[in-house]
Amino acid sequence: MDSQPTLGIIGGSGLYTISGLEDIQQHSLETPFGKPSAPIITGRLKGKQVAFLTRHGIGHHISPSEIPFRANIYALKSLGVEQIVSISASGSLREDYAPGDIVIPDQLFDFTRDRKRTYFENGLVAHINVAEPFCARLSQRLYQAARDTGARAHFGGAFITVEGPRFSTKAESHTFRSWGMSIIGMTTAPEAFLAREAELCYAVLAHVTDYDVWHTAEAPVTVEMVIEILNRNQSVARQAIFNLLADFQETRDCECPHALAAAMITQRDRIPPETRKKLSIFVDKYLA
Repeated sequence: MDSQPTLGIIGGSGLYTISGLEDIQQHSLETPFGKPSAPIITGRLKGKQVAFLTRHGIGHHISPSEIPFRANIYALKSLGVEQIVSISASGSLREDYAPGDIVIPDQLFDFTRDRKRTYFENGLVAHINVAEPFCARLSQRLYQAARDTGARAHFGGAFITVEGPRFSTKAESHTFRSWGMSIIGMTTAPEAFLAREAELCYAVLAHVTDYDVWHTAEAPVTVEMVIEILNRNQSVARQAIFNLLADFQETRDCECPHALAAAMITQRDRIPPETRKKLSIFVDKYLA
């Protein structure tokens, strides 16, 4: 590559390619946490170097619980990515977030059970601060970029991540609404937490595809329903990325680049050499 990517884009359900990429290169990477979901594609988009990864693999063959989240984030960081926009399908848990809308959430609730949520284990402990799980600076810019497409966009709301791959029961959906959740999906946790551990800025552009199963005036969510909305909104997602890149802020004046500074608690002489080597891409600047 001529230069490191300005932006990493993780495509979720319905967004498997980015049109308009020039000088394309494909990177088949191996990480200490296995292979990413798919080869990472880099290229120039609107004059900026970007990296694109399809979260569910080529042909959408990876179930939410089987996504190699740690490998995905590690691979993007290894290419020099510092900021990530995640494109995600979501169900709405509130009346005013309608199918076809775009939501940039500002909070996250992890309701998954079977996923690795951290890089820090095997003798190196870190307690990362995720009170604000998304980068506020990048999220605000992404919101403006989405609004500039002309689509109906909303800023804010709690995004609950469930294990999947099944959709919710009505009892679950009503419970999530009673908890104050705004949208529901299957992949944002632990992705957001791992991005914070990797000291990357991370924001989500969520497509509302349905009203989950709580809305009595709407049909319960189906795959066909989700795909119909996603196909309709693909151009919105791409245009939002174009808009974001047109006035992209590469300088990171947020706390994300220093997230690990006060997070690691293990005494240096107690860190196993193999663990330190495995996490060197994250910790060397603090432990060197």
